[in-house]
Amino acid sequence: MSTWKATKARRVLAALLRIGWHIKRTTGSHRVLEREGWPDFVFAFHDDDEIGPRMLARIAKATGLEPGDL
Repeated sequence: MSTWKATKARRVLAALLRIGWHIKRTTGSHRVLEREGWPDFVFAFHDDDEIGPRMLARIAKATGLEPGDL
């Protein structure tokens, strides 16, 4: 059982921005995020997309996002 629950992409992006990520550049629905000490992360979701638990776990591994941040 995953500790992640499906959620909208806009909520995930807002959480990433709150924990210190910044938008480096935007091209369509692709946003390149940057944070000191981390490699750049490409967030490629439309705001209304539903992101499932498995993808949230992958995002968390690459960004340091935790369930409590949402």
